[in-house]
Amino acid sequence: MPELPDEHETPRGGSPPAVPGAVAMPHARLHWVHYLRPHLLGLRVLLTTLLVLALLYTLFLTRTLMVPLVLAGFLGLGLNPLVVAAARLRIPRALTAFVVIACLAIGIGAGINALAPQAGNWLKKAPHVVHQLERKLRPVTHQIKEASQATQSLVATTGGSRASASPAPPAPGINVTDLLAITPKVIGFTLTVALLVFFFLMYGDRLLLKLVEVSPRFSMKRDVVRVVRNIQAEISRYIFTATCIHFTLGALTAGILYLWGMPDPLLWGGLAALANYMPYIGAICITGMLAVVGLVQFDHLAHALAPALSFAALSAIEGNVITPMIMGRHMRLSPVAILLWLIVWAWLWGIAGALLAVPMLTSVKLIAEHVRGWAWFAHIVGR
Repeated sequence: MPELPDEHETPRGGSPPAVPGAVAMPHARLHWVHYLRPHLLGLRVLLTTLLVLALLYTLFLTRTLMVPLVLAGFLGLGLNPLVVAAARLRIPRALTAFVVIACLAIGIGAGINALAPQAGNWLKKAPHVVHQLERKLRPVTHQIKEASQATQSLVATTGGSRASASPAPPAPGINVTDLLAITPKVIGFTLTVALLVFFFLMYGDRLLLKLVEVSPRFSMKRDVVRVVRNIQAEISRYIFTATCIHFTLGALTAGILYLWGMPDPLLWGGLAALANYMPYIGAICITGMLAVVGLVQFDHLAHALAPALSFAALSAIEGNVITPMIMGRHMRLSPVAILLWLIVWAWLWGIAGALLAVPMLTSVKLIAEHVRGWAWFAHIVGR
């Protein structure tokens, strides 16, 4: 008697038995799914691109609002450890925040008061500096000047009497009207940042508590507290450490320039500390400025280029040895990502965006490492 096939056995040459309760997808529907999938992916890429462009346009339009807000956020995160340490000693947060902001304002005001006259003198001497630089570089640029004169003579011959010498540009100076017009903006910007920093230091923990309260589940509340605390601690440590490194570089630069006999070493040291927030670009700009001032100030070529070369070497050691050793690999960024990020934010917000670009990129990287689904961004911008 032949054996009957098992009910779970797949018949030879046939399809597997249908699972009870499962609904088979029709072939027409499956065909439409495969047909629409690439079109849906293309539509998703297009919508994402439009969203990014809309976000960039919004950031460009709201730069007057976003720049003080972002700056105050970074200052609040950097100064928050001091307020937390004082709160552990039973010192009121309001008193500590007020004292910290007052000390910061006094320090910045004293620095501006000390360096502003020197910067104004260099602005007034800019035409004289350019003239002296052109005179000292005349042997080097002699052939280029001859070629330029030949080109001008050719243009004058073909253009006839219409060719005329363009008038010399006026010497740059400080206009009193412009100064009076910009003063209210500077005062308003300063007061806005100070008030935002004060309230961030005062009510930062309360904002975190409210964020925890709106979380629906206990596990989510715990994750929110852990992620926010880690991000806050790491960003605070980065801002405080980077600021100490930049100011140390500025102090060392001022000392080296003083030893080389450069005029106004404190001014160039302060500019070096501020420009160091823009990696690569800031060092290149300061090196070029020191080279120009050295060529104007000193007669010997070796002595003229020594200050700029000394700063370039000091900046290279700081950027490639000191900062990576102190920060650790966790906070290192890709040079390509830094340059692209600098270009984007300098285009959006100008000099303020260029100065805030690297702290923002580092903060976004730290946040992406703790947020689920954004680890790819931290991997791309990391070194």
